[in-house]
Amino acid sequence: MDFLKEGERLDYLLAEDLRIIQSPAVFSFSLDAVLLARFVYVPIQKGNLIDLCSGNGVIPLFLSTRTKGAITGVEIQERLHDMAVRSIEYNKLQGRIEMIRGDIKEIHQVLGYGKFDVVTCNPPYFPTPSREEINENEHLAIARHEILCTLEDAIKASSGLAKQGGKVAFVHRPGRFLDIVTLMRKYKLEPKRVQFVYPKAGKEANTLLVEAVKNGNPDLKILPPLFVYNEENEYTPEMREILYGE
Repeated sequence: MDFLKEGERLDYLLAEDLRIIQSPAVFSFSLDAVLLARFVYVPIQKGNLIDLCSGNGVIPLFLSTRTKGAITGVEIQERLHDMAVRSIEYNKLQGRIEMIRGDIKEIHQVLGYGKFDVVTCNPPYFPTPSREEINENEHLAIARHEILCTLEDAIKASSGLAKQGGKVAFVHRPGRFLDIVTLMRKYKLEPKRVQFVYPKAGKEANTLLVEAVKNGNPDLKILPPLFVYNEENEYTPEMREILYGE
């Protein structure tokens, strides 16, 4: 297939009638991306949406099924950006989704300020470890660790891109919850909705979803917990709805 390069495969986007190019050696999306794309508020008929740290474009692809608005993705790694562009072309969504290869710390030089109704971001989760500990695979290391951008970089960029009253949504680890709230408020993003995701009942939460409003008033809602698996290690009805549309 002309769309695929060595080591790549074409996967289904579960509940969506879309396909995505993936590579175990370069990048494959995780459940976190699916959760964020389902969690965030989106305008249905129109609007401008942007996804930062887009990887292979999975969140823009998911969002394209929820809104008729214009979607932009930003990814710094050339190989991942190329995979995203080819996935968009494969799904014939060039008129709906645009991918930009660039550094989110400098994205305002390209896109300006305050132009987006919705900003999403699935940033690197982990501080940069020592050289001995870091993943030898450059693509995976950059996606997972704060090598090219920190949490503060991502929140600062998101705030600059969002319109007054625009939504900004992040997926991250619960251990960074207070860091996220502190940084969001520093950059005039007021957290409004929070949801914790648990592997199963009785376990600690391992995923955090946060949505904020640019210059919003304080009024935080903690949503009901989301459990991924039941006691039989099968997806819960809520997760089956998210993943398969059942």
